[in-house]
Amino acid sequence: MAGGITDTGELYSPYVGLVYMFNLIVGTGALTMPKAFATAGWLVSLILLMFLGFMSYMTTTFVVEAMAAANAQLRWKRMEKRKEDDEDSSSGVSDSDVLLQDGYERAETRPILSVQRRSSANIFEITERVEMGQMASMFFNKVGVNLFYFCIIIYLYGDLAIYAAAVPVSLMQVTCSVTGNHSCSVGDSTKYNDTDKCWGPIRRIDAYRLYLAAFTLLLGPFTFFNVQKTKYLQIITSLMRWIAFILMIILALIRISRGQAEGHPSMAQLSGIRNLFGVCVYSFMCQHSLPSLITPISKKKHVNKLVLLDYILILAFYSLLSFTAIYCFRNDTLMDMYTLNFTNCEIISVAFIRYFLGLFPVFTISTNFPIIAVTLRNNWKTLFHREGGTYPWVVDRIVFPAITLIPPVLVAFCTHDLESLVGITGAYAGNGIQYLIPAFLAYCSRKDTQLVFGSGTVNKHLSPFRHSFWIVFVLIWGFSCFVFVTANIVLSESKL
Repeated sequence: MAGGITDTGELYSPYVGLVYMFNLIVGTGALTMPKAFATAGWLVSLILLMFLGFMSYMTTTFVVEAMAAANAQLRWKRMEKRKEDDEDSSSGVSDSDVLLQDGYERAETRPILSVQRRSSANIFEITERVEMGQMASMFFNKVGVNLFYFCIIIYLYGDLAIYAAAVPVSLMQVTCSVTGNHSCSVGDSTKYNDTDKCWGPIRRIDAYRLYLAAFTLLLGPFTFFNVQKTKYLQIITSLMRWIAFILMIILALIRISRGQAEGHPSMAQLSGIRNLFGVCVYSFMCQHSLPSLITPISKKKHVNKLVLLDYILILAFYSLLSFTAIYCFRNDTLMDMYTLNFTNCEIISVAFIRYFLGLFPVFTISTNFPIIAVTLRNNWKTLFHREGGTYPWVVDRIVFPAITLIPPVLVAFCTHDLESLVGITGAYAGNGIQYLIPAFLAYCSRKDTQLVFGSGTVNKHLSPFRHSFWIVFVLIWGFSCFVFVTANIVLSESKL
């Protein structure tokens, strides 16, 4: 994430890649979607979900296209370097005064036709993992690169704030109860306030902050070190996630089939669109991780079709999860974290399942928090890095981890409104990462490819949305969303 080229890693089949992408996209955002569906109305939610899924798929193909263009650039530079070295060794005369260093200037004077003749079919093959930060450095100017890092950093801060709030909220809900037996009280008609008692004189908000402090003390130190996500950890968390999601869908369907459903969702409530938009954008987020996901796929000939199939499956899954939720539970009883609706004895009598679902976010989110924190810390380092420079020990090992950890913890300390946190993160930083950055990458990479390789060269991974209209459409949509969300927030605040 911090930029740069890394090893591709072990290759896997296209269908394994499909599963990995599914697991990447379907995460924390899915748990907040049922509440957002109920708030905005089922018809508006379904239309917006389908449209945003289509937009996310389009920008995913833009990123894949930019990855192919970046790989072609790297091959071209290596071939040029090899050619220069061969000429130097044979003639002893350097061409450095003739060949310009900048790719654009070089292309304007002499398109690399030799590269096209030698390997035009494979020049755009995606074999090296080029992260989005590196693509931004290749295709954007200095201002564009800084804006990219600013956007990705804000998004990761939002991610960490959501994680830092979700774990203490789940622990508070599972352990706190007015009656002293939470496992049979959450999810019913009782609405708890933060000032309600938890244990003796300890209020619920006090318990939340105690859990937040413990969470920070236990996982925060990992920000000061390097953390690598292991294969087995990924398998365990993915398995737990799917058990939890399938259980929730089945339990909701059973309750509906028995005539115990309490939900009567409205068709449309415009006031809920703002949060729904942010939640949907957040729930389709994968663009920033595509290089790590797409590059190891062994056969990429039909990668766009594979991604389309994934988005169709994810859309169906989100719809099933949300519709079963809004018809099973009343709107006013749906929790920000949907798993907490299943910690009620009336929903499920098996205590193990109640606690498993109630504590599910604690296990899965806790494993991701250190990884996201280290990623954010590395992005900060890359943003301020200067060629040939090094950071003092205090700055490298103390300052950067501290500015990574403290802000999201402070946000989580001030609020645990997960729906709003997800909505704002998705509506602003997520909007930039999912729409604006991929559109600019596609535009700049196409321009760069034409300048370097000539106008007749075709990127084999060119997006199906190859007409410039689609790039303009995405950019207009992205900027319009910024204006809409901001105006909605301002109008909502003015009414209070």
